[in-house]
Amino acid sequence: MESARKMKVKAYVPYSKFPVGVALLLTDGTVINGVNVENVSLGATNCAERTAIFTAITNGYKKGEFQAIAVAGDTVDFLPPCSICRQVLAEFCLPEMPVYLTNVKKDILELSLKELLPYALQI
Repeated sequence: MESARKMKVKAYVPYSKFPVGVALLLTDGTVINGVNVENVSLGATNCAERTAIFTAITNGYKKGEFQAIAVAGDTVDFLPPCSICRQVLAEFCLPEMPVYLTNVKKDILELSLKELLPYALQI
């Protein structure tokens, strides 16, 4: 969680001013971080969760090698991944994988990916 919180300062958010940081734990103990990267064309924006997952794939990690993910935002409520990120998580992660959400008060909510996305298609 702390790694995800620290990453927020690296987010590129000139339009929304809404930084998100992610820490993705891999089965070998490696942590890959991600941040949201905005674009003036909103559709070209990339969320922190996908940034971390795509970086892991780029670094040679494979489907099933993701152990947990932590998502941190400057929100009062917990900040769950968007629907696109949930589907990307479903593509690469096991349904039982823990998803940790935190907020500005440093509360932590733990869910499984299956709880976050109960009807995901998994291959």
